[in-house]
Amino acid sequence: MAQQATPVRTARLGRALGTEPTAVSGVVLLLPGGEEASARRPSPMLATASVRALGRRLTRAGRDEGLVVHVVHYRFRGWNGAEAHLARDASWAADEVVRRYGDVPVCLAGVDMGGRAALRAGGHPAVNSVLALSPWLPEEDVAAPPEPVKQLVGRRVLIVHGTNDERTDPELSFRLAARAKKANRDICRFEVHSDGHALHAFRDEVFALAEDFVMGALFGRPFARPVEDALAAPPPLGLRMPLASGFGRSLRR
Repeated sequence: MAQQATPVRTARLGRALGTEPTAVSGVVLLLPGGEEASARRPSPMLATASVRALGRRLTRAGRDEGLVVHVVHYRFRGWNGAEAHLARDASWAADEVVRRYGDVPVCLAGVDMGGRAALRAGGHPAVNSVLALSPWLPEEDVAAPPEPVKQLVGRRVLIVHGTNDERTDPELSFRLAARAKKANRDICRFEVHSDGHALHAFRDEVFALAEDFVMGALFGRPFARPVEDALAAPPPLGLRMPLASGFGRSLRR
């Protein structure tokens, strides 16, 4: 018998969270975490659990604006070195948004390794903003080129990191933000003091910050004053902005 060909793996967009609006005017692509190296297929439920709560929050906030939110299902669990599979899948997903919805602004929102994918794929023409929560970034190595940042020019970027994160080094996200800020002033970074990788202790504040940023970046809503200040402040001030306890209870001026 002839040997069957191994099916080619493809990335896909999950079903829109909530009811898809009749007229779509903005899209958030949620990029779950992953592993540094793995050729295994992600477990759909486990892989997306880390981003679904955020997705539901954003869906509710943007319903009247025509926002649609999708989770990106990767081909592989791993980044896998130069293959950068998760970033490639994020770029494919942005292409798919253009195919489905036309010329609408896209925010890439990733956690952990998905945060790295969001930052790396942020140069896609449809992307106008990037949200990276506790992004996994590689250790700096003099023998390897640094993580690229030029693709972020012209995009609004928000990075959020817990100071007690023991899985992904918050200092690495600060250094990347500092390099990116030299070419793009529309970058800010918030530190969640005493919180860990999953940002559970201040989840309400983190979600409120994410909502404020995404609604402002995609639909032009005024940013909350702390976000405005962080975007405008020179480094390191705007890149080590503390996320205040209770943020979101009284967002506007």
